[in-house]
Amino acid sequence: MRSSNPVFSRRGFSRDNGYAGFNAAPQAGAPAAGANPYAQGTAANPYATNPYAQQDTQYGAPQAPARSGAMTIDDVVTRTAMTLGTVVLTAALSWALLPVDEANLGKSYGIAIGAALVAFVFAMIQSFKRKASPALILAYAAFEGVFLGVISSAVSTYISPGTVMQAVMGTMCVFAGVLIAYKMRWIRVTRRFYGFVMAAAMGFVLLMMVNLLFSVFGGGDGLGFRSGGLGILFGVIGIILGACFLALDFKQVEDGINFGAPREESWLAAFGLTLTLVWIYLEMLRLLSILNGDD
Repeated sequence: MRSSNPVFSRRGFSRDNGYAGFNAAPQAGAPAAGANPYAQGTAANPYATNPYAQQDTQYGAPQAPARSGAMTIDDVVTRTAMTLGTVVLTAALSWALLPVDEANLGKSYGIAIGAALVAFVFAMIQSFKRKASPALILAYAAFEGVFLGVISSAVSTYISPGTVMQAVMGTMCVFAGVLIAYKMRWIRVTRRFYGFVMAAAMGFVLLMMVNLLFSVFGGGDGLGFRSGGLGILFGVIGIILGACFLALDFKQVEDGINFGAPREESWLAAFGLTLTLVWIYLEMLRLLSILNGDD
């Protein structure tokens, strides 16, 4: 399966070949113990496999033999804490050092937009790299934090002082809720679930792009998808999609651990989870801005 997350879209965990050429478990006809487990992944693209192609109804992944240097949940938690910590730190610094008062509004917005573009470039570079680059991932987190800090400060200053904290708490609740639902198997990540999420995500993004074009050339809010009743509806849809992305990301992390992905791949897991949490936070912030702005 490919996750909708751009990080995981290039990395599938195969139930036949394990992770990126790793063998998941010895099977009949498999090479004898001691054979190079990487050799089978070099002849063809190891990312082209679909781990759900042969399993729609049975949930769960087989456990791979323990390997030295394999990714663990502790690795994922540690790297995710480092990446999100960088986002939070730079967001706090940009909030304090880039005021959004009338005298500095244009300058602060310009820096925020520039930081967002740099973060986007770093994210795309990492998404198309075969290996994780911790420096690149942390650089993305730093620039993303600058963007989030200025935007959050503007919302807090001009809309409602409590909106940012509400968005943070809302994002944490979504993460905790999806994690609990995933661990309890209330959410079952199957091919059908994946197909539905991808179709919904593509439709959502296309509508937002059309709305952006209309707003650029026609002024105002374009087709009205970012304000009023439609804005509230699409804000809720965006948060739900973010929750679905989290479920896909959790499944990818689980499969990576089960199939013995190398430890450095925990940086990719952290990167993917950070991207999804940023998505949820921005949608939550926009939704609450509309609701609080209408008070």
